[in-house]
Amino acid sequence: MVATINKEPKIDFRNEFLKLKKEKNAILLAHYYQVDEIQEIADYVGDSLGLSQQAAATNSPFIVFAGVHFMAETAKILSPKAKVLLPDLEAGCSLADSCPPDKFATFIKQHPGHIVISYINCSAEVKALSDVICTSSNAVKIVQSFPEDQKIIFAPDKNLGGYINRITGRNMLLWDGTCQVHDLLQTEAIIKLKIGHPDAKLIAHPECKAPVLEIADFVGSTTALLNFTMKDSAKKFIVATETGILYQMKKSSPDKEFIIVPSDETCSCNDCPYMKLNTMQKLYLCLKNERPEIRMNEELMAKARKPIERMLEISKL
Repeated sequence: MVATINKEPKIDFRNEFLKLKKEKNAILLAHYYQVDEIQEIADYVGDSLGLSQQAAATNSPFIVFAGVHFMAETAKILSPKAKVLLPDLEAGCSLADSCPPDKFATFIKQHPGHIVISYINCSAEVKALSDVICTSSNAVKIVQSFPEDQKIIFAPDKNLGGYINRITGRNMLLWDGTCQVHDLLQTEAIIKLKIGHPDAKLIAHPECKAPVLEIADFVGSTTALLNFTMKDSAKKFIVATETGILYQMKKSSPDKEFIIVPSDETCSCNDCPYMKLNTMQKLYLCLKNERPEIRMNEELMAKARKPIERMLEISKL
């Protein structure tokens, strides 16, 4: 007699998550760099600025944040009464990690008379040391809101800071940090793509290295890149940023072709390993168990909230 093997029924994590989300009146915020299936069911998909604005405006008791740790922290800071859940606590950020708070505090003390503008891709502790936060969408506007003779420290992304210096004529003091996803993109590989696709326009995120930005047809935040592909007459684009944005680009412009710049000579997809840690199963489990939860002490949240709120105020002007 052959023994029968009992197979556990396969769970449809997508549907189970959506049921739970409705039951718990939760909201799902997702960054553009998330996998397609998560973007597809999110209540809001956007870049750091848009996600911050949504977090500040929501009244939901639960925020499931499909992004990385610093983004979920920002959501908690802006919506302190909500329970903010991050599907995987290991979803960190190479750029945020490149700016340890203790070393950054020392750096600030070594340069008195400077105001501190920090890119949102940083820890809550670094935000608390800052005068104002910015995103790639509003960085130029934030910098230009200060007098031209104002001394500024910009952290943590030196590529973004250098780009802002070049287009505004400023001379901000830059912290030496980078995003591994964008900093890895090589000019040589991009030139080869441009030669192979002469009818394509190169669009790049300002976290890329200066030589890449100098040969780009358009430089902008993730949202700006998406909008450019929707409005521009070109039918083919070479995209120098994380692969996740291709979902929205193809969805918005199905008649156009998008070529992602590979991260290395093996033509590997330019994926952020941290962003891709989030899965549908993890989304379901975190909402079901209401953990991992983002927790911070009130004093830190209060200090970090001020520069974020200042950013949101300037962005409205």
